[in-house]
Amino acid sequence: MTSDELVELVKEGETSRVQFKIEMDEDKIATEIIALANTKGGVILLGVHDKTGEIAGLNFEQLQKYNNRIAAIASDKVKPQIFIVTEVVSVKKDSENLKILVISVEEGVNKPYKDTSGIIWVKQGSDKRKLTDNAAIARLLQQGKELFADEMEIDGTGINDLNEWLFNAYFKKEFGQTYAELGLSYEQALTVKRTLKNGQATLAGLMFFGNEPQNFRPVFTIKTVSYFGNDIAGNNYRNKPNDLVGTIPELFKQAMMFLTASLFHVQKDPDFNSKGELEISKIALEELVQNALLHRDYFKSSPIRIIIFDNRVEIISPGSLPNTLTVEEAKFGNPVTRNHQLVKFATHTLPYSGLGSGLKRALKEQPNIELINDEKSGLFVAVIPRLSPPSVVSV
Repeated sequence: MTSDELVELVKEGETSRVQFKIEMDEDKIATEIIALANTKGGVILLGVHDKTGEIAGLNFEQLQKYNNRIAAIASDKVKPQIFIVTEVVSVKKDSENLKILVISVEEGVNKPYKDTSGIIWVKQGSDKRKLTDNAAIARLLQQGKELFADEMEIDGTGINDLNEWLFNAYFKKEFGQTYAELGLSYEQALTVKRTLKNGQATLAGLMFFGNEPQNFRPVFTIKTVSYFGNDIAGNNYRNKPNDLVGTIPELFKQAMMFLTASLFHVQKDPDFNSKGELEISKIALEELVQNALLHRDYFKSSPIRIIIFDNRVEIISPGSLPNTLTVEEAKFGNPVTRNHQLVKFATHTLPYSGLGSGLKRALKEQPNIELINDEKSGLFVAVIPRLSPPSVVSV
């Protein structure tokens, strides 16, 4: 970090990624490191007043002492330990060269990080807070690759809540034989495919082979609406079906039926009886709907939403992009899989490749798609512009 860069950071004040400390308080530094590692990473500037932003600097003795203690703090007071980088930056103030110790903390890969009392800290704006909400802790575990929502058991379910015919059809597609032909019982086959665990259905099992998945997870639906106009606050709509329910393959089929029935079909062939083409690429829509169903955050108790306006379609999926994945990386087919079992089942039940190329393929078919990773609201949104109504053959 250069002197100018440091001065600019200080001018902007404390944020969720920048913290000021005038001197070393080991417990406070430890909680800041934990909070940054559990969130998006950042820097701690030692030698800056946190109340005023005044650059005070550290003397040689302080620099040596603090630098030596930082590694011990990151090892002894942060669980699991985290590796950090420090550097000293000189800032000229009047006739003095003030020394600032910069502690850089990367976003952690073994979340959640805790203090020695087992408390999890996260950033909330420029402040930090204790994390006690179970769902939020589960999301941190998921980011740390220690917990997968689709492999969790669903309380109150059992083998009778899974559809044997659906599962057997899937099993035969994957292995070319039924589970009975391979010498397995129904329960053994469910267990080896991680659809049944300790006598209970897993989320992946329920969402692909469940008899009525929404009996146990009522919010894992798709809400659909087609509005007049372009404002979500409008009260007038063309079509507002009941929430779509069922397994993921059933939800996919119903969502595509809603989209193809609600969007215009454009006549390309001069023959009056020719079949019109959908105004938005059907392949692109398929990829975006599958992306929402398979890669959404199933720790979030909220539905997928598909909203049709006069000028656009929005497909809104709960959960921003996982870990450090960016929109640009996602566009170019760099997969970070959040729900491994769901993706695996989809390769044999949906028109899904499972290679992380869905968004890339959607953009190839429909280049004007806008992808929005809304980290603040915890949503991933695909916005697809619509054609103007002229040259319409059917609705």
